[in-house]
Amino acid sequence: MTAQPLLQKYLTTPLLVLLTAVGLSVGSHQAEAAPQRVISLAPHTTELAYAAGMGEVLIAVSDYSDYPPEASKLEKVASWQGINLERVLALKPDLILAWRGGNPQKVLDQLSGFGISLFYSDPQTIQEIADNLNQLAAYSPKPEVAHQAAAKLLADRQVLEQRYQRKGEPVRVFLQFSNQPLFTASGKTLQSEVISLCGGKNIFADSPVPWPQVSREQVLTRKPQLIIIAGEQEKIKNVQTFWRGQLDIPVLTVPEDWFNRSGPRIIQAAEVICQKMSEISSTP
Repeated sequence: MTAQPLLQKYLTTPLLVLLTAVGLSVGSHQAEAAPQRVISLAPHTTELAYAAGMGEVLIAVSDYSDYPPEASKLEKVASWQGINLERVLALKPDLILAWRGGNPQKVLDQLSGFGISLFYSDPQTIQEIADNLNQLAAYSPKPEVAHQAAAKLLADRQVLEQRYQRKGEPVRVFLQFSNQPLFTASGKTLQSEVISLCGGKNIFADSPVPWPQVSREQVLTRKPQLIIIAGEQEKIKNVQTFWRGQLDIPVLTVPEDWFNRSGPRIIQAAEVICQKMSEISSTP
């Protein structure tokens, strides 16, 4: 949700020496063979890679790439501070999985300039996550795994959609991502899609920006019936304290990695949310 700071690093003579040493050159072309050395620059692209059957060719990942557990053992070459350009080049990747919304574009452009193929992933819907999995099949040593994962994701979405269709008014939901300041999600986000899938209504779906900052008064005016947060159970008490005397409604928390990452586990978050919302009356 937040823009990542740009990596303040430019090409220098030592770096050019390194490039010569590792055998990279400007204008080199991508090999036609399936990638054998893949680097992921975001936690969600790491999850997508494993789901697509690419775990055996992953050689490095970003910080917070902790799922599946074996991802934690891989070398880290990117963080919120940027991308370790020299180290990435030294590892000689033939494919990089990049996040346009979070990785510094300047460094991505430099990597592309050295002839390294980049796969951009920034899915905003469950369908787009499935699309990414199907697209990654072309790079995977196990393409059938990627296609199966995509099909299962869409099938699971359909099951939830059919199971939790509501006949009455949808449950009004406030997606709360922080307390001070208050941030929420608009209808243009993956998280809002999950609310709709479960038969709910995101009270800020009409916001013109994806991640608006809102006031207490705006939230109270829209009369939510449920607050959803991402994180540990302990966060519920903090949210209840924040709204004490103003809102006395259920607060649901789902694991942050499930809900905030644009990966296959979003469907697990949806299952938890759908079940909780089914227990709430749609009457004011």
